[in-house]
Amino acid sequence: MSEQVKTGHPKGLFFLFFTEMWERFSYYGMRAIFILFMTKILLMKDADASQIYGSYTGLVYLTPLLGGYLCDKFLGNRRSIVIGGLLMALGQFFMFLSASAGANGGVSLMWLGLTAIIIGNGFFKPNISTMVGQLYPANDRRIDSAFTIFYMGINLGAFFSPLVCGSMDFKWGFLAACIGMLLGLVAFIFGQKKFLISEEGKHIGLPVKKLDATSIAMIVGSIGIIFFMLNFKQMFNSDTDIIGYFIYGAMVAMPVLILTDKSLSKIELQRITVIFILAFFVIFFWGAFEQAGASLTLFADRQTNRTLFGWEMPASYFQSVNPLAVISLAPIMTIVWGFLYARKLEPSSPKKMAIGLGMVAMGYVVIAIAVKGLGIGEKVSMWWLIGLYVIHTIGELCLSPIGLSMVSKLAPLRLSSLMMGTWFLANAAANKFAGTLSALIPGGEDGTGGATHFLGFQITNLYEFFVLFIIMSGSASAILFFLSSWLEKRMHNDHVEGVDLEVENR
Repeated sequence: MSEQVKTGHPKGLFFLFFTEMWERFSYYGMRAIFILFMTKILLMKDADASQIYGSYTGLVYLTPLLGGYLCDKFLGNRRSIVIGGLLMALGQFFMFLSASAGANGGVSLMWLGLTAIIIGNGFFKPNISTMVGQLYPANDRRIDSAFTIFYMGINLGAFFSPLVCGSMDFKWGFLAACIGMLLGLVAFIFGQKKFLISEEGKHIGLPVKKLDATSIAMIVGSIGIIFFMLNFKQMFNSDTDIIGYFIYGAMVAMPVLILTDKSLSKIELQRITVIFILAFFVIFFWGAFEQAGASLTLFADRQTNRTLFGWEMPASYFQSVNPLAVISLAPIMTIVWGFLYARKLEPSSPKKMAIGLGMVAMGYVVIAIAVKGLGIGEKVSMWWLIGLYVIHTIGELCLSPIGLSMVSKLAPLRLSSLMMGTWFLANAAANKFAGTLSALIPGGEDGTGGATHFLGFQITNLYEFFVLFIIMSGSASAILFFLSSWLEKRMHNDHVEGVDLEVENR
């Protein structure tokens, strides 16, 4: 019983917080300037840059499947994090070289950089998230708040990185992202033995086992496959989006592979099914939310009045609004959930996620109002865009940390890293989807020319473009809310009306 009334958090949480902060500084610093780099330095068209953005961010969330598998079978959590950090730092350095080369030769160097970052993230991302859950006893009530605190670390790095990287020339911005990754990696290497200990005094993380030839071939082959897929269109002058087929195919294949595992008990199958169903709805959330690094960055650059006291703010700075809002609002959300929990009114995880989807729809309502009737050459006030990001942040806090915590609680321990990787697979599909949706933004500097089409509907202006996201995320929110009671029963150990339930599964 004493385990259930502890209120403090172990030091290891804040150590992982610091490590993840610098890794996110690296990732979000690069993301803040990536689409602007492609359109302004590599001279790509908006639609091509959006598709590359979606492919890159999609693959970033797909490779945790490989990293999770190799961690569970051979590498262990700690070695996986070190390998991933080294590869990501190398990738950012290649991006620095790409920006230095410019349009002449920069594209090939960009593919090398993206490949290294994508593979490195696969080793890093699922393992550090999984270790947060391992710091606590099973079914500890503090896990939700721990992931919220951890999420603040992510957003602290994400807040500073656009301000630092976006204020420099592109090449120095990428180099700053490289240095940030190295800082986090060095801290992890030297502090892991001291801080990564459970409250029982045991070292957390899966043990290291000897790699066999098959696993080495998987790593090398995966690097080759990703580099090939990124270069496919350029090499063969083809319009076929093989990355999309690959990501969406994996989204279908993984549930089939895991759910046909005969070692899973009935309750384990039901819990895993909940993870997959919620992962499907997550696609619609992140598909709309991740426009921040794509179409909304182009919108900020071209159709937003960024002048403040005579100074024109870089477009990339708007990407700091979301993490700043997370840092400000996360403690408030923790208090709100605690207040509701004490009164047995706290929504279940599925309901929280439905609320998150509803909030992202509301954000697009705000920006749609701003651009309705926008004339050629006119720009909207920056406060409309800032308002969208703040509303989206509330939705994010309802969905993202709750989702990570849910996977940690529902996934069988022997499949914990693989299931966390599978959760990020939904993010992969969502980010690829985000790139596809971003390519629908009407062309031209004023966003009114070059009509696009989606499922038979023509999009001729920014208002119609943003309404698409209102319909998509709003409908997903309503359906998930309707299904939430059925999902709660299949979770077995999630709170229902504020009461924690645990069904033994032995």
